[in-house]
Amino acid sequence: MRRVAPALVLYVLSPFVAEFLLGDFPVTMLWLILLLGPMYGGGALLIRELTRRTGRGWPTMVLLGIAFGVVEEGLVTQSLFNPDYVGANLLERGFVPALGIAAPWTVFVLSIHTVFSIATPIAIVEEATSSRREQPWLRTPGFVVTCVLFALGALLVFAGTWSDERFVASGPQLLTVTIVATALVVSAFLLPRRRPSTVDLPVPQPAYCLLLSIVAGAVLMLEWAMPVWLAVTSMLAAEALMVALVLRWSARTAWGPWHRLALAWGTLLTYAGFAFRRESLEGGSPTIDLISHITFAVAALAIIWTTGARAAQPPRVASSETTTFASARPSRRT
Repeated sequence: MRRVAPALVLYVLSPFVAEFLLGDFPVTMLWLILLLGPMYGGGALLIRELTRRTGRGWPTMVLLGIAFGVVEEGLVTQSLFNPDYVGANLLERGFVPALGIAAPWTVFVLSIHTVFSIATPIAIVEEATSSRREQPWLRTPGFVVTCVLFALGALLVFAGTWSDERFVASGPQLLTVTIVATALVVSAFLLPRRRPSTVDLPVPQPAYCLLLSIVAGAVLMLEWAMPVWLAVTSMLAAEALMVALVLRWSARTAWGPWHRLALAWGTLLTYAGFAFRRESLEGGSPTIDLISHITFAVAALAIIWTTGARAAQPPRVASSETTTFASARPSRRT
């Protein structure tokens, strides 16, 4: 059980961060993790295992995270194309008729899936596993089960969405989404592997990374308050800046677990904070929503404290039982 414990934690943490910490569902509906786990948890675990089994790192995981968002919002829920999705009128702002999508919603929803649904849970669990951070956590049977769970989870969410929305995107739209998702997956594995960090230059303090993560997250969460194209430009600019800075800093020998944790903690705090201005999609009331936001914010702080405590412990030497697949390769990852 200890060998697969990180995989189980990631399986649960991904849907919790994606839907509950954000404020979509109240604490009374935590049972939904059982239904959301296969798609979110299975997707995050599949992305993480594929990346580590092939000896790759964060650039690959980020591209696969974008592909996950494209599949979920373009093929599964089809919120990219449904003008009446959950009655939220998501396509009213910045609608692009030629593409059949709204630019602000598309950039926003793909960003939050990449950062919050996929990258944040993976980073938190990996940094809590110390010496196993870059090793696969599953053997072949577990990996196959993960693939099946993700497929079944996507079908389950699609069926539930169809039952509620009765909407199907056009053939050209679905084909385009499929091509884009496939191109992202292929690109993720065509990226050159990064060489071990050898640049002996200073990096910012982790506290600076934490603040930067919160600010970039706030730009995403405040897109609704900005004019349409300013919102789109601001979100893309914030993301490009974060990618450029992290790629630069992570190539230096001083970059380490506290920096990666600080980035992940910043996204957790962003979600937990902005959830207080949201109403749950269903099953809540003002009182239940407030209790839920407080409960989930405390849970986020507990996650931060726990992962910080584990990161402060001396790394353990991985046993032969847990050293598998690409773990024997020299590190070339972010």
